[in-house]
Amino acid sequence: MNPAKIDIKSDNTTLHINSSGAWFHHSIADISKQLKQFVINKNIITIAWDFSAIEELDASGIIVIIQFMRRFDSTQVTFTYTGLKPEQQRMFLFYRKNSIHSHPPVVQQNGLFYRLGQFIIEQFMGFMAFIHFIGENTYQLWLISCKPSLFRFKAMLKHLDASGLRSLPIIGLTSFLVGLVIAYQSAEQLQQFGANIFIVEMVSISVFRELAPMISAIVVAGRSASAYTAELGTMKITEEIDAMRTMGFEPHRFLVIPRVTALVLAMPLIVFFADLLGVFGGMLIAQAQLGITFSEFIARLHTEVDMKHIIIGLIKAPFFGLLIASIGCFRGFQVTGSTDSIGNFTTISVVNAIFWVIASNALISVLLTEIGI
Repeated sequence: MNPAKIDIKSDNTTLHINSSGAWFHHSIADISKQLKQFVINKNIITIAWDFSAIEELDASGIIVIIQFMRRFDSTQVTFTYTGLKPEQQRMFLFYRKNSIHSHPPVVQQNGLFYRLGQFIIEQFMGFMAFIHFIGENTYQLWLISCKPSLFRFKAMLKHLDASGLRSLPIIGLTSFLVGLVIAYQSAEQLQQFGANIFIVEMVSISVFRELAPMISAIVVAGRSASAYTAELGTMKITEEIDAMRTMGFEPHRFLVIPRVTALVLAMPLIVFFADLLGVFGGMLIAQAQLGITFSEFIARLHTEVDMKHIIIGLIKAPFFGLLIASIGCFRGFQVTGSTDSIGNFTTISVVNAIFWVIASNALISVLLTEIGI
């Protein structure tokens, strides 16, 4: 049998293709490559393919022909063919009808439902990746609990200083100003009803239960979540994390666990510090606007404000620390090989951390109120 050949000619509007020889699997590789690289003139409106000189034609040859024809399914080009034998014609029609790509679906990638579906899938996949990340951290904590010598205590102290101690000035100032504003706005209303003394409960309970934990968590999320993402992202780009794995060092144990532990331990101390500054701001306004002295404020605070309000705020704190540190480290591990990726994921980590702090705080507050705590 003669080898497979193809002859392509064109006139003004028609492309003529003549095939000859045996179109078998082992003899059409060059023709397949030639057809894939062939570009037709934009004036062509008809392709006429003559198969009368083909000696033999198997499934591989038909698939090559169908793949070429498929390029023009979405165009105005008309495709005609002649010269197929009856058995070749039946085989050709069968393969064309059952080809999974003969009529590719048109996907509106800018449509509302497409974008909505893509968003849902991306969020679900991201959530599953985060669950896997938390699972890996839990496993490493279990290993450390079995062998405490694996824990990097000095690294934890370093992050405790960076994330906890150095954040106290900005958190203290923010809490003080918030307590000041809450007391000032409340004083205007309480004076109208002669209920000046109730400013103690209003300021103290709101600061202890809600404002101090949430403000502290938001500030820490802006500082620490972004720092964790940027640090781990830089290590990811410079392939330090891959090098650690190559040398047998587990990145979660060496990089994530010290950061998470530091923030979990630091947050209750930070929130307690914010409680003091927030109430102190309220005390200043109570004395300046309502004439309530510091001693009267503290005495009322001791007798009327239950200890449970302080405890609730302090219980929220380590949970917020765990959430912020986990999100920051998780986004750092997601950084890809470009510097732009560091900025993008740093922004995402801060937004995610702040959103989930506010959402979880609202959920906890509703649940505690419903059960009467």
